[in-house]
Amino acid sequence: MGAADFAFLMAESDPFHDWPLAVAFLVVGGGIGFLVVWALTRHTRRTAHEQAAELIEVARREAAVAAEEMKQKAEGEIQEKRAELNREFDRREIESDVRLREIRAHEESLALLDYQLEQRQERLNRESAAVKQARDAIRAMSKSVRKRLEGVSQLDAEEIRKQLREEVMLECQDEFRALRRATLEKSEQELQTEARRILIASMQRISSKPNNDLTATIVQLPSEEMKGRIIGREGRNIKSFESATGVTLLIDESPQMVLISSFDPVRREVARSALEGLVKDGRIHPASIEEFVKRAQEEIELVTTQAGEDAVARLNINGLHPEIIKLLGRLKYRFSYNQNALDHSIETAFLASIIASEVGLDPNVAKRAGLLHDIGKGVPGELEGSHAVIGAEFIKRFGETPIVVNAVAAHHEEVKPETVYAGLVILADTISAVRPGARAESMTSYIQRLGRLEKLAMSLEGVQQAFAIQAGREIRVVVSPQEVTDDRARDIAKELRKRIEAELQYPSTIKITVIRESRFTETAT
Repeated sequence: MGAADFAFLMAESDPFHDWPLAVAFLVVGGGIGFLVVWALTRHTRRTAHEQAAELIEVARREAAVAAEEMKQKAEGEIQEKRAELNREFDRREIESDVRLREIRAHEESLALLDYQLEQRQERLNRESAAVKQARDAIRAMSKSVRKRLEGVSQLDAEEIRKQLREEVMLECQDEFRALRRATLEKSEQELQTEARRILIASMQRISSKPNNDLTATIVQLPSEEMKGRIIGREGRNIKSFESATGVTLLIDESPQMVLISSFDPVRREVARSALEGLVKDGRIHPASIEEFVKRAQEEIELVTTQAGEDAVARLNINGLHPEIIKLLGRLKYRFSYNQNALDHSIETAFLASIIASEVGLDPNVAKRAGLLHDIGKGVPGELEGSHAVIGAEFIKRFGETPIVVNAVAAHHEEVKPETVYAGLVILADTISAVRPGARAESMTSYIQRLGRLEKLAMSLEGVQQAFAIQAGREIRVVVSPQEVTDDRARDIAKELRKRIEAELQYPSTIKITVIRESRFTETAT
């Protein structure tokens, strides 16, 4: 009930008759008003609390965002300051390093000046001492001269000459030694210069044709049908041919060609000539094969004999036995690292003759020994031994002189050289073999030779790495410094040299370098 309703009731009623009712209404109305005010007040307070909590939360979030922004800004400023300080520190460190290097350079220059001053002072002291010693010597000499002059009147001319000779020899003894040393050194240099001149002149005067890359003998066929005729019924023709010539025919390797395989180049040449004749004739059967092989053998024998006679005539050598000339001609079909053996023998003879003429020896003897030094390569393979020893025994059997026989036997140092002509042949043989372009080898054999060289070095105890360089003319071996001492490294070099000489075949020489190195590395942070 509101206040207006309460007033209306009071006006309508009798104030005196209804006052208890009025009082009751008044109390009830006041209570209700109090309850309404209390409820409104509570609702308002709760709303105010909620709004205050929301405002506090918003303020807290804004404060956190502001604090985070301020923190990031402060960290950025700190990073910038730190980078600036680092740059300043680096700049000052560089400046200090530059100044330190300048100071060290000044210290080194001062130390060098001090050293130079000390050296100059020592030199001055030595010179002053030498001057003082010379002055004392002059005074002593003047005294001795005075005494000698006093005694000259009592000596005759011969005694005076003898004493003067002795004094001059004593005074000039040191000068004589220095002169002798200078003369010997000059003589040695002149000998080396002369030796180089002779070798270069000898090589320049030799003109040789280029080598042919001979790896196999191939016979061209007019058609594929010819292969079947060469094989024959049940292979009787090819079997007969291989039996008569001692070679192997490879039929199916390439179209319209036959490959002749044999380690003996003379047999291979006989087979080539016979097969070409059979193909041209067209009649291929065992009887004709035997006939053509015999004809080819006679033809090759004539060719080899003519080749030997041409070589002898080219070198103007007289008195060689016909058997020696015939065997020499067989070298026409032999090759060593693709260098023709007969051309190599002729070239060695020319070189030996030129060198002998330069040093004052008999060029004819040197030429003869140089031509025959590899004749053992033409001897059939049934004989045992090296070609040097076999060739020496062969030419000795046919009346060659002991000088030539020894030069042939010793050109690979398997026999001790007895004369200077053996050394000449060794030198000429080496020059002809190692000159640029003289010899060649296939890439496969070259790689295999390098691999065998490195494998042989790696088989030694203590070796870590091995590298074949300079086309196999040098092997560098790296050993473990913890396992191998300096003395052991020297022994490894000697042992590797002996094993290479005993187990490998190689042209020219191989240099062996053993490297033993210790490294200690630390890293400062």
